[in-house]
Amino acid sequence: MSSLQGYVDRPVLLVLQDGRAIVGTMAGFDQKSNVVLSDSKERVYSADEGVEEIPLGLYLVKGDQIVLIGELDEEKDRSVDLSTIRADPIPPIHY
Repeated sequence: MSSLQGYVDRPVLLVLQDGRAIVGTMAGFDQKSNVVLSDSKERVYSADEGVEEIPLGLYLVKGDQIVLIGELDEEKDRSVDLSTIRADPIPPIHY
């Protein structure tokens, strides 16, 4: 839990149990690992088209839905042309 403190005010990528990929700046978190993102966008991957980014703004993600949190390198992320990336969406996790 305390390891999340290092991500506050930094750009992050969250992968959720339903397969969604959300990017944004981590504004905060709580003891249940619920995460608040500012300036967030959902990245929708497609095998046929480029990556679509859907603006979400300020976004709260329940901690029990988060599979992965990783810091984004802003410079590298900006240098990637998302319209050229083709990928199958991440399937949801079923228990």
